[in-house]
Amino acid sequence: MSRTDPHSFFDPDHPLVRRLELFLRPDFPSKTLSGEVLLHFDGASSGPLDLDSDGLRILSAAAQDGRPVHHALGDPDPILGRRLTLDLPPGTEAVRIAFATSPEATGLQWLEPAQTAGGSLPFLFSQCQPHHARSIFPCQDSPRVRVTYRAEITVPEGFTAVMAAAPLGARSGPEGRTFLFEMPQPIPTYLFALAVGRLESREIGPRSRIWAEPETVEAAAFEFAGTESMIAAAEGIFGPYPWDRYDMLVLPPSFPYGGMENPRLTFLTPTLLAGDRSLVAVVVHELAHSWTGNLVTNATMNDFWLNEGFTVWAERRLLEVLKGKEAAALAWALGQRALDRAMERFGPDSPLTRLKTDLWGVDPDAVYSEVPYEKGARFVALLEKTAGRDVFDRFIRDYIGRFRFTSITTEEFLAFLEERLPGLAGQVSAEAWLYRPGLPANAPRFESARMALLLRMASGWGQGERPPAEDLRALNPDETLLFLQNLPRPLPADSLRELDGLLGLSGQGNYEILVEWLTIAAQSDFETAFPKIEEVLSRVGRMKFVRPLFKALSATARTRALARRIFEANRARYHTLTRRVAEAEMAAYPEG
Repeated sequence: MSRTDPHSFFDPDHPLVRRLELFLRPDFPSKTLSGEVLLHFDGASSGPLDLDSDGLRILSAAAQDGRPVHHALGDPDPILGRRLTLDLPPGTEAVRIAFATSPEATGLQWLEPAQTAGGSLPFLFSQCQPHHARSIFPCQDSPRVRVTYRAEITVPEGFTAVMAAAPLGARSGPEGRTFLFEMPQPIPTYLFALAVGRLESREIGPRSRIWAEPETVEAAAFEFAGTESMIAAAEGIFGPYPWDRYDMLVLPPSFPYGGMENPRLTFLTPTLLAGDRSLVAVVVHELAHSWTGNLVTNATMNDFWLNEGFTVWAERRLLEVLKGKEAAALAWALGQRALDRAMERFGPDSPLTRLKTDLWGVDPDAVYSEVPYEKGARFVALLEKTAGRDVFDRFIRDYIGRFRFTSITTEEFLAFLEERLPGLAGQVSAEAWLYRPGLPANAPRFESARMALLLRMASGWGQGERPPAEDLRALNPDETLLFLQNLPRPLPADSLRELDGLLGLSGQGNYEILVEWLTIAAQSDFETAFPKIEEVLSRVGRMKFVRPLFKALSATARTRALARRIFEANRARYHTLTRRVAEAEMAAYPEG
């Protein structure tokens, strides 16, 4: 055996799966998916085949001609799940496996009607990154393996199924409606995505539509009406959009991420529906993944920065085009705050602050952070600054062209960088960025006069120097967020009441601002904000918001008691990933 991925049983010496055919039936009462997957190989094969599985019941396995295939499940591993080993008879071109998922499948979340906007039907959605597709169907669940697929999802009447794939229509039958899909471009299995629920759609552009529950679809269509201009701006930098359509799905609030870049159907949190289009940068980020991440992908989670670092850099290049240099500078400043928090969480000398990581034996969900995003983006920005924008833009297009629809390692990227821009890696001390912890001293700085003013305002507030009320109220959402992020904490109760009165923070529809305000309130033991903190943590499962709120609630015995009560009341509502984040933060609480 020659495993190359720390989070997969995939063996490159075994037959390679190139195409899937999936036939799935969700059962909401039992919270299980059942069905079959037909795995097509890259040629006639025989001998052992190791697949990834996690919590699956394997019912049968047979070759394409019906010959039974011997199969066995290995011992459970807390990170990898269970190895499914098949012994393929000679001449096997495809194998059909019948299976059923566990109700605890980590890649699926089943919502009761009360957890949806409409309250009438249950809801199902998947989240496969980084290695949870194996809990939905047996597969080679490594980013190195890219597959095309066809899928049939049979659901009860009244439900709609959507996938990150091209829809091919639906047919009715005795078991309900069967929705048909085709993914013609090869993807890693972590980009497999489906959702089933009460859904409607609205066209918002010539190649975009938005899906959501009927109660939120109009708000979503308004919020993301500018998507086509984003796609056009991205094409101006990275080349033609490679996935035919860019559709989006707004999920119920328990979705653990801000967005997930599933090709052809980006998944989004409803916390983006601020009502003023102030949070569309998340869509800019997920759209940028269409080139950096989905088209050129990290080979393993050890190289995750290749996905996220390039995409954060690309997001801010797009923001510069769409909103100007000042907006991009503010985004870099907000990102610096997130990076500082991640560095504080791990410690600057932690190997988890390197870009190229070594995650053998480490659960990638447990160490998920902003480091590959923000440190990675600063490394790419440094390359751009040193090479010059025009030169680097040509390099980026060449990079995407060379590696499109493939998955690469950090070392493969470095080799290409040296080939196309000789000496640049040495100029920027790439080795230090990639293989050493912390943030190197040559990290680029992003400054502006407006940003400097906001920092002075925040500093002055902490010293009792109040800026004019009209100046505070004139701040745009990003400016307000940067101001809040740089306030000292804890703050006295009278200062918090004044701040809330001036800016209406407790009534904010922008969750970035609202949660930043509530973290300040929690760290300050501000009892007036406790009901709002409980409301947010009882409704929203986005890890970006859950983590800082539970961390901030460590401040006093009273806030810790509040955190534990909120968690116990909402444990079952949280996605598995969100629940782990909250538990990890509370595990670090002092006694009392």
